[in-house]
Amino acid sequence: MKLEFLEHYKDPYLKTDQGKGVFLAGVLFGYMAKCQDDEIKKAPIFKQLDFGRMNLRSLKKQLSRVPQLIYAYEGISKYSGLFTRLAAEAGELILAGGQKDLGVNGNFAFTVGFSNGPDLFWKIFKKTESSKNVNEEGN
Repeated sequence: MKLEFLEHYKDPYLKTDQGKGVFLAGVLFGYMAKCQDDEIKKAPIFKQLDFGRMNLRSLKKQLSRVPQLIYAYEGISKYSGLFTRLAAEAGELILAGGQKDLGVNGNFAFTVGFSNGPDLFWKIFKKTESSKNVNEEGN
């Protein structure tokens, strides 16, 4: 998993563990939504996220559903190992960051991660091999 690109961001919130975790959760759900439906606004996960008003409790709730979501949708299950790894990393960073609520900074970081999820997901996992090989490495 390549997370060095996060160091290029100057935002103070993204310098914290919680900020990185929230941003990565956004990337995760953004790419999951893309896998569910090419028109992201029609993806089931998109409809379940409360953009702009998300709190830490609701984000943790959504992250705890990742294992269930992976196997509920065919387009998502082929990357199950990678989704699991990214969800675990995001969760660990959020836990390490303390229990601050998301507020404006967290909601913004999540939304930016979500909006750029399809591109950043493959930046994190370096899409250099076939999807089959990448999935096997992720398991």
